[in-house]
Amino acid sequence: MRSAERLSLNAAGAVLCALAGAALLSGCGSVGMRLRDALPGASAPASAPAQAASAATPEVAASAVAAPTAASTGPIAPATQRAYDDALALMRAGHAADAERGFRALTQSDPKLAGPHANLGLLARQANHLPEAVAELEKATALAPGMAVAWNQLGLAYRQSGEFTKARDAYDHALAIDPNYATAVLNLGVLDDLYLGDSARALELYARYLALTPAGDPVVTKWIADVKNRKPAGAAPAAPAASAPARAASPKEKS
Repeated sequence: MRSAERLSLNAAGAVLCALAGAALLSGCGSVGMRLRDALPGASAPASAPAQAASAATPEVAASAVAAPTAASTGPIAPATQRAYDDALALMRAGHAADAERGFRALTQSDPKLAGPHANLGLLARQANHLPEAVAELEKATALAPGMAVAWNQLGLAYRQSGEFTKARDAYDHALAIDPNYATAVLNLGVLDDLYLGDSARALELYARYLALTPAGDPVVTKWIADVKNRKPAGAAPAAPAASAPARAASPKEKS
């Protein structure tokens, strides 16, 4: 699998990746979205073109922090904000169980907040609890349909669950919100390449990703060459798309 699936919330150590102004940085170690961007009616963040190029790590949950924006639902209670910030701090510090308890408490006290569900979904995905991850991320996207990073994470969870059509639809949702969301572009390319067997579309998406990545990405450039040099389907027995066989410079999603 190629190294492409990266969301708005990831943990690869104790390193923090911020989605400043809605820009998702890859290679982070914890997950987190600020509360206002996770409220119903919150505006979708603008993407940062270089967000996914900065790391080519294996698939891990990426950490993202969305910049605060005004929400149509009114002010957030200070106590709610403090509880949310405390849970984020625990997540960033690697205390997943304590962070989970904090977010679960918020889903009970403030059921209309999408952020706690999004972060619970990321924690579950990182722990490979895929049914729970899907359920929480579906709740997050239902509560805040304009949260592109949550749609991207939902795409990852669907893909890991073998729900490839649903994964494609989730990535498409993320890109409908933010067409310049490079990570979602790359993840969709990997999905088409390895799981849906659509090499032509994968090539288009890889090229689109590179266009959104001014610094370039030599790994993805190699993937493009690999796809172009691949033998036609009828030339030799091909492995099933769902098996995603490993190969040199094999693509992986980014969180």
